[in-house]
Amino acid sequence: MSKDGKPVKIAIAGLGTVGAGTVNLLAEHADVLTTRSGRQITVTAVSARDRNRDRGCDLSGFTWFDDAVEMAREADADIYVELIGGSDGPAKAAVEAALNSGKHVVTANKALMAHHGFELAQLAEEKKVGLTYEAAVAGGIPVIKSIREGLAGNKISSLHGILNGTCNYILTTMRETGRDFADVLSEAQELGYAEADPSFDIDGVDAAHKLALLASLSFGTKVDFDGMHVEGIRHVSATDIEYASELGYKIKLLGIAENGDNGIFQRVHPVMVPADKPIAGVEGVYNAVVTEGDFVGTTVLQGRGAGAGPTASAVVADIVDIATGRIAPAFGIAAGDLVEKATLSMDNHSGSCYIRLQVIDKPGVMADVTRILKEEDASIEAMLQRGRAPGSAVSVVMTIHETNEAAVSRALAKMEALDEVQGKPCMIRIEKFTEN
Repeated sequence: MSKDGKPVKIAIAGLGTVGAGTVNLLAEHADVLTTRSGRQITVTAVSARDRNRDRGCDLSGFTWFDDAVEMAREADADIYVELIGGSDGPAKAAVEAALNSGKHVVTANKALMAHHGFELAQLAEEKKVGLTYEAAVAGGIPVIKSIREGLAGNKISSLHGILNGTCNYILTTMRETGRDFADVLSEAQELGYAEADPSFDIDGVDAAHKLALLASLSFGTKVDFDGMHVEGIRHVSATDIEYASELGYKIKLLGIAENGDNGIFQRVHPVMVPADKPIAGVEGVYNAVVTEGDFVGTTVLQGRGAGAGPTASAVVADIVDIATGRIAPAFGIAAGDLVEKATLSMDNHSGSCYIRLQVIDKPGVMADVTRILKEEDASIEAMLQRGRAPGSAVSVVMTIHETNEAAVSRALAKMEALDEVQGKPCMIRIEKFTEN
């Protein structure tokens, strides 16, 4: 779209927290946005399920569509803003209709882009329109633009980040208060940090959607959500967090992507990180992304990862880019140039880990545990046991030197089969992150 002075017309599908926030931001900053883009940015049409709901924003003067797909086809608009959510259904149909109608698309929908981003990027290029999704990853942090443009001169070898504010809030609060997971989750729901059904957040799916997009953008590979290893934080206990602190670590739910010669690792799971690393200091509902580039070294981006204001800020940044003609391929390079690279399984991963066992305190138990580790060529780096309780269950904590993940999995299965081990052993990976 050329900078020709004509108004830029916007259609917004979805008027929830982010949609209403976007309407308010466009209205409140109308003058400065006109100055920055050289064109007036005007909302012409909106769509949502309930016309009568009070959303805290002025919708008068906008054409209302009950059907988001119809709005994508029929609205008098240059840019279609999709804030409906969901990987399929109305959101996918609406975005496809908008692109086919020659409209640029701005979306905050990480699930849609993680599952269908490659095909949608191809369609956008075919129709010669923009497909942007800054708001889909890390809220108001300009991570997409930073990787696509600011780090364009680098080969990015790896990235890791806190990509879900709900999980980070829960883990931070557990550490600060000593409370258990279920209690803090309930509080997060009351405060609006967690959904009534928090599964996508606490089971790692939300973070995995975002990591899939970042990996594709960073490595020039096709989006591969299905190749992702995903674990959540349900099994992390206050006891584990306390032991982590004693060992000099903090527990974070991280998304980690690594680009190797034989393929890429994409994984989301709880991680113990040294307390002095940049990512360890990111607390509460904040997000952060750390990248490793061959020329720039380590970069750290941090900020609010969700909410009306930060996410609307990212939506409007994409709108301004399109209004000024700054339109880049969705994943940094043409969709046809994205390569299909093998996604390595966790069995190929090597690293250190933390193991917590609940064992009956009796002679010979630890001899059996150490024998099992020896059989799998794994060695103990440190061990903690608080007190003695002969005949009763006690917690035993070990950190294991770097070894193959498959070997650790076999060792854990053997330990669980011991009569003296109660319940399922807890394993949390340790990442040292030796930055450039």
